[in-house]
Amino acid sequence: MQELVGALRSYAWGSRTALAQLCGRPVPSAHPEAELWFGAHPADPAHVQTDSGTRSLLEVLTADPVGELGAVAGTFGARLPFLLKILAAEEPLSLQAHPSSAQARAGFERENRTGVALDSPLRNYRDDSHKPELVVALERFEALAGFRDPHRTVELLRALDVPGLNIYAELLAAQPDSAGLRTLFTTWITLPPAALSKLLPTVLEGCVQYLSGKGARAFTAEVRTALELAEVYPGDAGVLAALLLNRLTLEPGQALFLAAGNLHAYLRGVGVEIMANSDNVLRGGLTPKHVDVPELLRVLDFEPIDLPVIEPEPGDDGGIRYRTPAPEFALCRFDLAAEDEPVVLADAGPGIVLCTAGTVELSENGRTLVVERGGAAWISAADTDIKARALRGPAQLFSACVGDGDGDGDGDGD
Repeated sequence: MQELVGALRSYAWGSRTALAQLCGRPVPSAHPEAELWFGAHPADPAHVQTDSGTRSLLEVLTADPVGELGAVAGTFGARLPFLLKILAAEEPLSLQAHPSSAQARAGFERENRTGVALDSPLRNYRDDSHKPELVVALERFEALAGFRDPHRTVELLRALDVPGLNIYAELLAAQPDSAGLRTLFTTWITLPPAALSKLLPTVLEGCVQYLSGKGARAFTAEVRTALELAEVYPGDAGVLAALLLNRLTLEPGQALFLAAGNLHAYLRGVGVEIMANSDNVLRGGLTPKHVDVPELLRVLDFEPIDLPVIEPEPGDDGGIRYRTPAPEFALCRFDLAAEDEPVVLADAGPGIVLCTAGTVELSENGRTLVVERGGAAWISAADTDIKARALRGPAQLFSACVGDGDGDGDGDGD
């Protein structure tokens, strides 16, 4: 049970206030702060505060995998199989998807053979792992996730009343399934610049007219999102692609789970995110970073889905559990009151405990560790009977550990 200091990541879409406020630092921050990583990913591991000084969690696990990870080392080796983050999006993230296990292995080996450097900005596969992910909203969190029912998308395209969209609406109406979505998405994302510059402005004008109309509007959120994306990424084909996706809003405590192949883009909000310990991202637009449309098309799952919202379930230990099929991770939330008895974090180790509100005291066999809001603790396999209680008022705690999912979380069945 040791203090864990997260690694701060700065990206253009991040917030100058959210993470700084959460961690008690001056606001605004000097640069947009996008993610706070708590894990042992080689790109930016968190650091453990030990009696002898500060060491990266990656070094700690490598030096003693069995002692730190216990039985987990027999399944995943000397690596922590998940990465825990706090994510703060002030602007939209890229339109992206993650590969399945088989696709990740094949892509990683292929890029190794062709000599693409691991740190190259043109690299798609930085490891051989899939990347199922779960995000839990700490505040209202907005996202695009998965392809919408084609019948509803046809309604949206027709409601915009743009002559240039008629051919596409009829195309999808004639084949309202995954094959039709694949055809339409591929057509739009690969439009020649001249055709895109002709179609996109008329679509955006249709969006403006739609919002200015009278009466109920069933697609207000979707249309506003398209206009917002076009302001941030003018002339990007990803704006058209966004019209094909589910648009959802998570309220605090709700979660979104994304398996392999699900096209998505986080739009704005702050959340706790947990994923397999991978950095494999295939981007299709809405970003200045590397975009590889052919490879994205290779991994995308075009099967339409309902809103992929995960409602938390009460656990026997007083926690709130977010169940997913991913074996790499499990996440539980504890909402603590100062007058409550300490709760036992039975599944905490090996894992990470993260405080997102108030102050928490962790205790084990006479030892105690105080974790402030925005702070975390590393719980090794040797740490048993961890208890947590709120200090000086209510507190919120997330406990991340290795999962017990019955599948690989990406749908490829291997």
